[in-house]
Formats: sequence, C-alpha cells, structure tokens
Amino acid sequence: MSAMTSPVRTATTASVKTVSILGSTGSIGSSTIDLLLAAPGRFRVRALVAGRRAGLLAEQARALGAEIAVICDPAGYEELRAALAGTTIMAACGQAAAEQAAAEPVDWTMAAITGAAGLGATLAAIRRGGAIALANKEALVCAGDVMLRAVAAAGATLLPVDSEHNAIFQALADGNRAQLEKIILTASGGPFRTATREQMRQATPEAALRHPVWSMGAKISIDSATLFNKGLEVIEAARLFGLDESEIEVLVHPQSVVHGLVCYRDGSVLAQLGAPDMRIPIAHTLAWPERLHTAAPRLDLASVGRLEFAAPDLDLFPALGLARQALRAGGAASTILSAANEVAVGAFLERKIGFLDISSLVSFVMDTLGSPLADDLPAVLGHDAAARRVADDYVGRLAA
Repeated sequence: MSAMTSPVRTATTASVKTVSILGSTGSIGSSTIDLLLAAPGRFRVRALVAGRRAGLLAEQARALGAEIAVICDPAGYEELRAALAGTTIMAACGQAAAEQAAAEPVDWTMAAITGAAGLGATLAAIRRGGAIALANKEALVCAGDVMLRAVAAAGATLLPVDSEHNAIFQALADGNRAQLEKIILTASGGPFRTATREQMRQATPEAALRHPVWSMGAKISIDSATLFNKGLEVIEAARLFGLDESEIEVLVHPQSVVHGLVCYRDGSVLAQLGAPDMRIPIAHTLAWPERLHTAAPRLDLASVGRLEFAAPDLDLFPALGLARQALRAGGAASTILSAANEVAVGAFLERKIGFLDISSLVSFVMDTLGSPLADDLPAVLGHDAAARRVADDYVGRLAA
C-alpha cells in the first residue's frame, strides 16, 4: 500500500488543537510527543509520519490515538500494519502517502523530517496553510525561495523550532523588526571548541558525537561539531527574518543558556534565555501565541554562575564561512552546500573520510557546481542530486 484515502473526520471543538508530526520518531518528534502526552485533552493527533522505525511509530500512534500513521520506507509497512491491527488507525507507506498525510487539514504541523527527504512533505503542509513548526533546516536552506513563496500563497505561519531561531522569534515579539540592527545566534562550540587542528584531524565519530550540552541525533551532532549546524542556521535566519548576511552574527557561548539576541539601533539588546532543553522551543510553537506548561528544567542563573561569549575561530571551523559564501551567492548554492554536507557527514560516520575532510568536501562540491538557479522543487531536487553525485565521487577518491 503506497497511498491512502482520507479517513472520516469528526468535528473538532474550539478548545482542541489538531496536530500532525512529520518525523515523529526522531529527537524533535519524540520531544513533541512527550509534550502532547503531558497535556491530555488539549490536542488531537491527525497524522504521524516517520522514516523507518515502524515499531516505534506504531507505539506512538497508539499512545496518542492518531488517525493516520505513515512509514516512508515501504519495507516497514507490514510491521506497521501488523502493529496497528485491531485499531482504527490508518497505516500507509511511501513518500506520496507522507505528503498526502502532511496535506491533511490541521491547526499545527511539526515539520521535523531531517534532510532533503523532508522537503516534499514540508511543502505539502505549507500549501495546506495553518501553523508550521519548522525543525527541518533544509526546508529553508535548500529550497528557501520555493518554501517562502508557498508560505505567502497559502497564508501559512512559520514558527521556528531551532532554539536559536525560536529565541530570535520571541525577542522580536514586540514587532520592532524595522528598528533591528542585527541578530546574534549563539553556538555551544561543540565537543571540539578548545581542540587543536591536529586533535580535530584525529577525531573519531564517537568523539564528535559527544556533544557537551545537547542530546541530539547523529547528523545534527556532527554538524554541531563542525559548526555546519550554525552555518545552516545563518542561512535559515536570513530567510526566516528577511535579513542580509551582514546582519547576522555568531558567537560561541559554551553554557548554551542565551539562545539568541536581537540588537536594536538604539543600543538595546533583547535576549531569550532558557535551559538547554528542546521541549521549551517546541512548546512555544505548539501553544503559540499562548504558553504551555512543560517539565523542562527551570533556569537557575545563580547555579550557572557565569556566561561566556567568544567569536568563532573561522580557520578551525570553516563551515561558517562556507555557509556565508553560499548565502551571498544565492541560487542553488545553499542547496549544494547542504547536500554535500549530508554526504560528508555520512561518510565520516562510516569512517570513509576524516573529520577535517567534511569541510574540504563541501568546499570542493560548491566550487565544482557554483550557484545555478533553482526556481521550483524539481530544480532544487535536481541540484541536490547533482551535489550528492559529486560528493560521492570525492569520497570515493579519498577512500581509494
């Protein structure tokens, strides 16, 4: 079964918010589900979409009473169907089913499918309208113009989930966007914040995955270690908030307490602070424009004691410079950057290339393919595929 028919819908009371989660079995999706389970009666789940973890998806769908559960990998469909036997939950599989589920009418959608694989479903949710909690960086990094045109056409609302972008969103709540001078995104610095180049050259996947503050999936953990994560966030911030590259600053802040700052032209600086727990920004988008009680730890500044900030070392962490280069170049340059980085991270985790090779690979692919136009999603996906081919060839040469 690779497609699905819409289930019979019941009326939703005004006090109950309907929601769907794209990427329910990942880190962000699981945190979202924790919040939903902690607020019984406030939300009704229409659709859950996951990649490959059929057993966990079925468990989530049962716990939440979801109407639809979609596994993107068809190989997991039989396991999902069997696990949901005897329930009224509709099981489906495949990319088309995922996009159809994303297009189901709901008040709020969590878009948390990592990488280019999530672009189609995210775009389907945007075109439906409503509030889209955006945790998939690639939606704006790879296909920013396409996504933003769809947002405008559908009258959808983008609510940023990344802790840094959510912080900026909250600090801009007074509506003084025209008075803004710049924004500051903070970075923990990752596990190699104080490492030497030689230590980074010798870094293993295990060392790179040991983030000092956040608990995240493998891809985003490696991106944090290289600071590619922060580079992608610079691109995303430019598109979310309509900023020039020069209006976005990055500071290393190892305590991860201050998540983002907005600097106004009168010298005022507004910051959002909080414990490093993704349930806080997720809850902000889930209840927006209200606030939802969470079990996240409360920030104790006396215990933190001190807050440190430093400029990032662009020689040791060239990813930030590459991201800014892609943003300035425009076109599909950021699509190419993101796709090449996905390949590089996968190759590093498989021990085919070294840690420092990640940025070298991305730089090579960017130089090779330049910044061609990307006016629609098929064009974006074409440039994404081309970047992956060049990156795969580069990995093959290094591994030979």
